[in-house]
Amino acid sequence: MYIIQIASECAPAIKAGGLGDVVFSLSRELEARGHTVEAVLPMYDCMRYDHIWGLHEAYQDLWVPWYDGQVHCSVFCGWVHGQICFFIRPHSQDDYFDRGVYYGCDDDVMRFTFFSKAALEFLHQSNKRPDVIHTHDWQTGLLPVMLFEIYQWHGMENQRVCYTIHNFKHQGMGGVEVLKATGLNRPEFYFQYERLRDNFNPFAINFMKAGIVYSNAITTVSPHHAWEAHHGEFGYGLGHTLHSFQYKFTGILNGIDYTIWNPEVDKYISQPYSKEDLSGKAANKKALRKRLNLEDAPDKPLICFIGRLDEQKGMNLVHHAIYHALKCDAQFVLLGSATDSRIQAWFAHEHDFLSANPNAHLELGFNEELSHLIYAGADMIIVPSNFEPCGLTQIISLKYGTVPIVRGVGGLVNTVFDRDYDETHAPEERNGYVFYQTDNYALESAMERAIGLWRYYPDEFEALMLQGMACDYSWNQSGDRYEDIYEYIRHK
Repeated sequence: MYIIQIASECAPAIKAGGLGDVVFSLSRELEARGHTVEAVLPMYDCMRYDHIWGLHEAYQDLWVPWYDGQVHCSVFCGWVHGQICFFIRPHSQDDYFDRGVYYGCDDDVMRFTFFSKAALEFLHQSNKRPDVIHTHDWQTGLLPVMLFEIYQWHGMENQRVCYTIHNFKHQGMGGVEVLKATGLNRPEFYFQYERLRDNFNPFAINFMKAGIVYSNAITTVSPHHAWEAHHGEFGYGLGHTLHSFQYKFTGILNGIDYTIWNPEVDKYISQPYSKEDLSGKAANKKALRKRLNLEDAPDKPLICFIGRLDEQKGMNLVHHAIYHALKCDAQFVLLGSATDSRIQAWFAHEHDFLSANPNAHLELGFNEELSHLIYAGADMIIVPSNFEPCGLTQIISLKYGTVPIVRGVGGLVNTVFDRDYDETHAPEERNGYVFYQTDNYALESAMERAIGLWRYYPDEFEALMLQGMACDYSWNQSGDRYEDIYEYIRHK
């Protein structure tokens, strides 16, 4: 099959979260299975150009219809660690992707509306006719609408769309201007409830709802989160829409690329190790402590948090975990960047307060290379999310023998099984600690169980590490699922 991924991220060149990892690693998996896969992305000024090989201008004059005129664009081509990617660069006064950030601008809705329009126009003008167009999150939610309402009448009638929702909380809202800019027009048609109109705001179109209504297949990133979105609160108002289209909606667990996230071959860690020989993990712990100026204390476990500093990730519990770890005579390392200025200020204060503490280090900002060393050097990782569609941190940590302590939501339920209380998995299949409430006491209980096992029963803690390292969360099974979906929709 010929598959084109259209997304706002592709790691490691463009990464703000798990979306970038999935676009890259799923593409690699599909290529390994013999499919032709290309990615179409915005050309941000702030992306990691050092991860793109052979970047060159591949299409000079892409004219994209926009409002009553056209916007001139160039399309660049390059290889992101072997994955071929096309980057769209508009030449207009709006400077949609020359902002120094990927997200967070007041006109994000128009920025990504334009990107979706430009991506389709690129496929149309360059005569690319993939079997499947795989789109991701609200940023590309309008793409299937434009494909089936406009471009199918201009030679793209055979293309089919798989739409993956990574985060239901961010849905994308626009008004009549969006319809006018893209050439969809006809607000009386698109503002109907069964089409694009938001389920609660009659004056807005909902980009994510548009993707659900118009795509041929809808996925989200874990089976449990699919249930939560459909039947619970984590659809954030789209539960009824998902129910109406449940025949094409499913949850497929994200995988990770074990050629990148694997302590046996990881070039960013101090010393490789495996489940057959764990000695390198102690060396990485020592190297991490040295790099972050932590006390070299063999009698103290090292607990970490890696991820966005965002309300989704349970910031109150992350904050509490830092001080509870110190209270339990453990060490704590945090690596993350804030998406909200208030959270940034809060954790900046904690960073300054703890700067002289030999048992804590807060690294505000994101450093991909450092994250590898933290996974390798830590004993445990905290993932206390308020909601977590899939979560990659706990999957990565398992491979590195870093025991996850997670809240039982979303994909965390599908990947981490409590050592003491999970009744659906045999003891030899359990791999971490799970708590369900959102209060401090629930977190403390799970942390103390993990710390107690590490401190008083080291052989049993090592056995738990090894059981986690034996888990297979590669793209093998999930790749099969996506192949099945692609084959089904391309023959519809």
